[in-house]
Amino acid sequence: MSVTAAIAHQLPMLRRFARALTGSQNSGDAYVAATLEAIIEAGASLDGSDPKRALYAAFLRIWQSVPLNTRAAVEPRPDGPARAADRSLERMTPQPRVAFLLHSLEGFAVPDIAEMMRISEEEVADLLGEAGHEIAAMIVTDVLIIEDEPIIAMDLEALVTELGHNVTQIARTQTEAVAAIAEQRPGLVLADIHLADGSSGLDAVNDILTACPVPVIFITAYPERLLTGERPEPTFLITKPFRPEVVKVIISQALFFDRRAGIRPASAAA
Repeated sequence: MSVTAAIAHQLPMLRRFARALTGSQNSGDAYVAATLEAIIEAGASLDGSDPKRALYAAFLRIWQSVPLNTRAAVEPRPDGPARAADRSLERMTPQPRVAFLLHSLEGFAVPDIAEMMRISEEEVADLLGEAGHEIAAMIVTDVLIIEDEPIIAMDLEALVTELGHNVTQIARTQTEAVAAIAEQRPGLVLADIHLADGSSGLDAVNDILTACPVPVIFITAYPERLLTGERPEPTFLITKPFRPEVVKVIISQALFFDRRAGIRPASAAA
């Protein structure tokens, strides 16, 4: 496979990773674009026999070249029930999240992560342990699930509940989703793309975001149809069939950046 073909094949998932890491479509895509420019300037070559690992390693070199990305941001946080969670997030540097996402979201093994991050396997293990503790220290929030397949909806509800959150409703159509928002505003939305009556999860989310700002995680069996770079795209994306650990890490990332933005008040259950 040529370098160009290898990059094209991995690009949608790299963009998903970049967005999950930065919490922003624009920021994540900017880092990916910088990575591609660096590869082209280097002669369009990817070192090593594994194109995916080499591409992600090139991305990390660009990302880690920005000093802000290697240290924790310590900013004033509001008082209230979410204060303890905020203190935990403030202490957490980006490096544990990098290792956590590479392992849980992208499925890289510890030796691969060590090579990409240029640290020892022992350090990777320490980062994963730290991330597991810190990223789990999220505020409790209310979650709306938009999913028309009962078994998948039940699986998502179980995962969300296991993380300590509260599922307010499970909507099967765009109409039900909009009605659910009117009844109770959630702190997070998990949305399938294709719904029971042929309506669109994308349209449902657009209606929801018009009513209130809320972090959204899309769920789809065809991520490449959303990650085309041709239109506004989701920052957080879960691919069907999903692994439970992927759902957990994406939920944690979405709430992490939502809390950092200071948008969401703590749930009454917090």
